[in-house]
Amino acid sequence: MGLFEYLKARKQNYTYSKMMGGGMPVFSQFGQNIYASDVVQQCIHTITTEMKKLQAQHIRKVGFDVEPQVGAVQTVLENPNPLMTMSDFIEKTIWLLLLNYNAFILPTFDYVNGKRRLTGLWPLQPARVDFLEDPSGKMFIRFYFANGHESEVAYEDIIHIRYRYSVNEYMGGNQFGQPDNTALLETLDLNDTLLQGVAKGLKAAYAVNGVIKYNTMFDKEKTEAAIKELEQQVRNSESGFMSLDLKGEFVPFKRDIKLVDTDTLKFIESKILRHFGVSLPILTGEFTPEDLAAFYQKSLESIIVSMTQAFTKGVFTANERAHGNSIAFYPEELIFMSTDQTLEMIAQLGPSGTIYENEKRTAFGLRPLPELAGKRMMSLNWVDVDYARDYQLNEQGGVADGNANDRAR
Repeated sequence: MGLFEYLKARKQNYTYSKMMGGGMPVFSQFGQNIYASDVVQQCIHTITTEMKKLQAQHIRKVGFDVEPQVGAVQTVLENPNPLMTMSDFIEKTIWLLLLNYNAFILPTFDYVNGKRRLTGLWPLQPARVDFLEDPSGKMFIRFYFANGHESEVAYEDIIHIRYRYSVNEYMGGNQFGQPDNTALLETLDLNDTLLQGVAKGLKAAYAVNGVIKYNTMFDKEKTEAAIKELEQQVRNSESGFMSLDLKGEFVPFKRDIKLVDTDTLKFIESKILRHFGVSLPILTGEFTPEDLAAFYQKSLESIIVSMTQAFTKGVFTANERAHGNSIAFYPEELIFMSTDQTLEMIAQLGPSGTIYENEKRTAFGLRPLPELAGKRMMSLNWVDVDYARDYQLNEQGGVADGNANDRAR
């Protein structure tokens, strides 16, 4: 079944939802105006390449433990729809989010014995969205697509991920629900102007290399003939040298090419990189573990948190969420932040049985394992200090107090 089979037009009796600012909840989606820049493309590609490494997992929280679940939800997470794998789905979602500051995903369900079962996840790419209400006050969202299709879906049935959610009540971005790229566009325009200036400067500098000075008087016809002869010599020269008679003298131009200095270009590009939270080492792939940790914490972790909460809210009912069901995105090999500190924490808390075995895995971004659910391990090398003292005294043939032998037994 195709996507538009799920997005059937309803055209019920809706009114526009009210906004606190008094505006109309009608938003067009167009974040493409910055995508022409190669630096912007590289930044977004860098983020999406890392994010597509995420592994989605249906989990259930039982007390302080995390138990991975198998079933329809996990099956769909691993194969969201007939067109996409999990990594394709995540990559598409992040592209839409970073370009539009909003990503809409339609979860589809069927009903078996009165129970709702997840069957698919579809990222949407609307040209416009309207927020509506029915007579009972329930909120809907109407999608307008580029092919002219329109459809309304209950807002509670949509996964809506927002990026840079600030002044608008419903949408990420600026007050109009669009990416606020004003400052970025100014930087991109300056960068483009500088690069064009460099290209024009190089072309102009190498267009003319010098002049031929003839030490005699030529009439117009002889001048034209001399020029043609010189042009022919230039065309025929394979070594770069040509001959002149005594009447001609080559006068080269002194080159003093003034181009934009490297520091200026780096400064402009760094402004673009900072906008997306991507450092130059991350962009070029020459990063250290510390660079990757900073990139994860600054640019990726907040998006992962938003995705986790939005998917949990959109896929599960309030009752299912109350029973601990949620969807988590585990970075696995992506998360190398503070490895030494994480290892130290596990080394200190693990032997005492303070943390669950799956907590140890999730601390490193690894998915929990069903066979480890509810398990805590501790070292047998640990003993109460009083018993340890009595044990040592008995080994040495001494007695700590009157009750020592009783305790030793």
